[in-house]
Amino acid sequence: MPISQSRIVSVLANVSGIVPTAFGVNCLLRPEHALGFFYFQNLRTPGDEQLVTYLMIVYGVRDIFMGVAIWVALYFGARKAAGGILVAISAVAVADGMVCKMNGFGEWDHWGYAPMVCGLGLVAMGVLD
Repeated sequence: MPISQSRIVSVLANVSGIVPTAFGVNCLLRPEHALGFFYFQNLRTPGDEQLVTYLMIVYGVRDIFMGVAIWVALYFGARKAAGGILVAISAVAVADGMVCKMNGFGEWDHWGYAPMVCGLGLVAMGVLD
């Protein structure tokens, strides 16, 4: 059996959907806390608080979408599509890390996740079969 068809790949992909979904829910319920993942907690001024909260809601919905997209693809048996979504999520993690780097620090909190998700995505797509 090809590695892309193994049960462990499916389980790991399902688990990988938990991470962005959990971060997304955190953004919706606790936007101030979620800002901490980008080390922006000291950048909020009273006039900008509502705007930042709204942007965190957008960010949260984006993250929830990524997790649910993986689960939907796997539910319908589209492992290659799920793999592509995982690779795309790794690109999002790289971009998030770049934002942290522009802010001065915290990039590896995001970049450490990217190779794992990208590798799993490539395996799910059958690149290593």
